[in-house]
Amino acid sequence: MHTRTSELQEAGQQLTQSAAALADYIRAQADEGRAAHEVEKSIWEWVLQLGRRALEHFFACAGDGDVGEEMQLPDGRTVRRLGARHVREYRSVFGVVSFGRAVYGSREGQRIEYVPLDARLHLPQGKFSYLLQDWDQFLVVEEPYAGVSDRLHRILGFAQSVDSLERMNRKTAALVPEFFDFLPAPAPEHEGKIVVASADGKGVPMRRLVEQAPIESHRPKRGPQPNTKKMALLGTVYTVDPLQRTPQDVVASLFRDPKQPVNGEQPARPKPQHKRVRASLARSDAGTTQPAGDEIFGWMAREVDARDPAGTKPLCVLMDGQESHWRAAQQHLRGDNVTEVLDLLHVTPRIWSAAYLFHPENSRAAVEFVKDRVLRILQGKVSSVTASLRWMGEYRGLSASKREQLGKICDYLDKNRERMRYDEYLRAGYPIATGVIEGACRHLVKDRLERAGMRWVLEGAQSMLHLRSVHLSGLWDEFTAYRIQRENERLYPHAVKGQERQWAMAA
Repeated sequence: MHTRTSELQEAGQQLTQSAAALADYIRAQADEGRAAHEVEKSIWEWVLQLGRRALEHFFACAGDGDVGEEMQLPDGRTVRRLGARHVREYRSVFGVVSFGRAVYGSREGQRIEYVPLDARLHLPQGKFSYLLQDWDQFLVVEEPYAGVSDRLHRILGFAQSVDSLERMNRKTAALVPEFFDFLPAPAPEHEGKIVVASADGKGVPMRRLVEQAPIESHRPKRGPQPNTKKMALLGTVYTVDPLQRTPQDVVASLFRDPKQPVNGEQPARPKPQHKRVRASLARSDAGTTQPAGDEIFGWMAREVDARDPAGTKPLCVLMDGQESHWRAAQQHLRGDNVTEVLDLLHVTPRIWSAAYLFHPENSRAAVEFVKDRVLRILQGKVSSVTASLRWMGEYRGLSASKREQLGKICDYLDKNRERMRYDEYLRAGYPIATGVIEGACRHLVKDRLERAGMRWVLEGAQSMLHLRSVHLSGLWDEFTAYRIQRENERLYPHAVKGQERQWAMAA
């Protein structure tokens, strides 16, 4: 015991001396008038070295976890200390630290049953520290694996392989679905008065299996290439306060010249509160997207119930015209307070297409045509608009192909007429455009998974979507705390039994 105390005292003195030496170094560099950037770089290298020594001292102070020749596990089994100390490598943000600890099992050569020091210090399963894992994956959700490796190498002074970052990404992402299921609802006083649920699809470029000789890929190909993308289903739930507007207000906003100053003081647009997003690439054995629909719309339903348990708030389901999404919404998002809204921004392009059947593109007549029809649609006169369009197509002498195009436009508007009661939505202050989910598609998928040359396997793409969902929902710290807690519960169930889940308190 005396020897160990002396060793710890000596290690502590060395750490103190290193810190004092840093202070002396700084004073000396100031006296010499050395360039600040050079001193800054040297200080950072010194800090990394000092941090590594501090961690080494921490593990030395923690001991080796030896609790005697034998110990009894909580399940009643007795295990023995196995020979020499087992060395563990701990890769921290300061570099690699190694330390020995006592391990216990039935006999040498068999599986290690218990490591008291690991359990007491809540060490991760692998060699990477939780802090390093956090930094790695926080960067990986925004940047390519190789780029993250290079950046951290420049900052921390050691390299991590792309393969290790990818494996870490998949392991970390595995807990995302259950994290969202256990995530507490936001505090009611921080929520808006309207609950909004929205969904959309976005293609993810996939890596194709090599099924032919390399020379075959040199053949000229025509048309779209099959199986180059798989559609991810994205869903979002948020709350927002109402914003009442008139059809004229919306038209004025849509057609306002961005170069002209805004006349008068505009009301502040309510901000979405606690926007949470999810994405799924799940497929059935037959390759259908039904599992993705069940996963995302099922989660949206649970999220809505958690955020409005009494069902007193209006629920606005806001999407484009894809029928499979509406069928899934009707299956999962039920209730008397549900209002289905077709995204206005999926209507206006069709009105422009109709205008170009009668007027030259970029003409003033085409603009006035669109402005008039959009205003009438916003006033709830969808049937009147489609009837007049069909009449114009019949009596303006359109060609057969143009009449066919016009018929498809009118059919789309007629089919979605019940979701286009924009006059009612505007009076109630409901949102009528899917900017939030459109932004989620762009940020969640395109900004990371659709960069030049990127191709994904299904598992890797889903892992990245999981973690980007957490990141873009603003829940990274809560998820990190939850993931550490869950791994500790699995690795050291008796050591953490009865502890509160700190992640839930933070959320």
